[in-house]
Amino acid sequence: MGKAKKVKVSKGETKEPKIGLADQIELEKEVKVKNRQKIRRRADEEEYIAPTLTKKILSQARQQQLEIEDEIGPSNLEKPKKSKVNLGSDFSDDEDQSSDDGEPVEDVYYENINIDEDDERALQMFMSKDAAPMKTLADIIMEKLTEKKTEIETQFSDAGTIQLQDLDPRVKAMYEGVRDVLAKYRSGKLPKAFKLVPTLKNWEQILYITDPTKWSAAAMYQGTRIFASNLKDKMAQRFYNLVLLPRIRDDLAEYKKLNFHLYQALRKALYKPAGFMKGILLPLLESGTCTLREATIIGSVIANNSIPILHSSAAILKIAEMDYTGANSIFLRIFLDKKYALPYRVVDGVVFHFLRFERDTRELPVLWHQALLTFVQRYKSDISSEQKEALLGLLRKQSHHSITPEIRRELQHAKCRDIEITETKPELMDIKDT
Repeated sequence: MGKAKKVKVSKGETKEPKIGLADQIELEKEVKVKNRQKIRRRADEEEYIAPTLTKKILSQARQQQLEIEDEIGPSNLEKPKKSKVNLGSDFSDDEDQSSDDGEPVEDVYYENINIDEDDERALQMFMSKDAAPMKTLADIIMEKLTEKKTEIETQFSDAGTIQLQDLDPRVKAMYEGVRDVLAKYRSGKLPKAFKLVPTLKNWEQILYITDPTKWSAAAMYQGTRIFASNLKDKMAQRFYNLVLLPRIRDDLAEYKKLNFHLYQALRKALYKPAGFMKGILLPLLESGTCTLREATIIGSVIANNSIPILHSSAAILKIAEMDYTGANSIFLRIFLDKKYALPYRVVDGVVFHFLRFERDTRELPVLWHQALLTFVQRYKSDISSEQKEALLGLLRKQSHHSITPEIRRELQHAKCRDIEITETKPELMDIKDT
């Protein structure tokens, strides 16, 4: 048997001490603590990129910078501007909607609306040719002042009429100062005297002094917030009709788009839905001069916000009974797309609205056919059998090459409300027969 070879221990290694078997067993039972050493590099020990590679990186960066400047110009690279800001519907008076460098930001607050020229021409055919100009607050105040000169004393107690009082010169001077502030207002706190206007009896007279036609768009938004929160429905309706609606129509006529703050003011006006319907929507349609752009933008406010069913039902019924203009079809379709559980009276009113055009010799716009399609898709099970037959007869007189076949298909597969009642509750029909 050969001798056991000795294991050579290299330099730097340490020999393990000889331990007996009993001691080894005891050591295995104990928990061993590992000595972990964290290796931390000092700042001066960090690896750096080689100078030749750094030179190449910098030269490529300069070359790319020059290419970008040639494409979009060096001035556009100095101050990158935000193209879109997500703003909530509620922001305080102290908040300023501005960019980091203090400049105002243009906000994209609704989708870019593409107005079809053919639709716009079709709507103009149905507009009223001799419509009276819309009255503003200034017009009505001047009429009342003229009446007051001819009368000894005029007293107005109804909320729907303007109350005029003799004003203290100091009060008039104060609100003339408020007028100057509102004309230049952008953000921040409003004058306290302005916030008190809705609590006054002659609030319309005071409002006239502040000259709402010259308010900035931000001041109009803040004013709508205050008046919508503090006025009753009838008074809010007058503010919307005499101040807000003329401003919105003027802005759209001049700039072909609506300022962000005015769009937000429309949304705030929905806080009083009855005032919104009677002060903005219905007067706009009754004027007979509502353009496609106005209908589309104001309709987007209605489509994207919640409105109680009672106010929407009343608006649908009123629109259905109006003299027809192309804008009526736009608003009807928007309300119908909200998928309310409408009362049968409202459904019947919409059916009769469409049946009026059976003998109309004019070529109806595509918007009319689209509104009829939306109505049939949403409420085909809520119409009666007689109404279904009448609508099928209407399609023979008024048709569109691509929309009418779809309307006819929806009607032919519809299960009418009287058939559903017969199938589910036949005892009701027995009672009706007796």
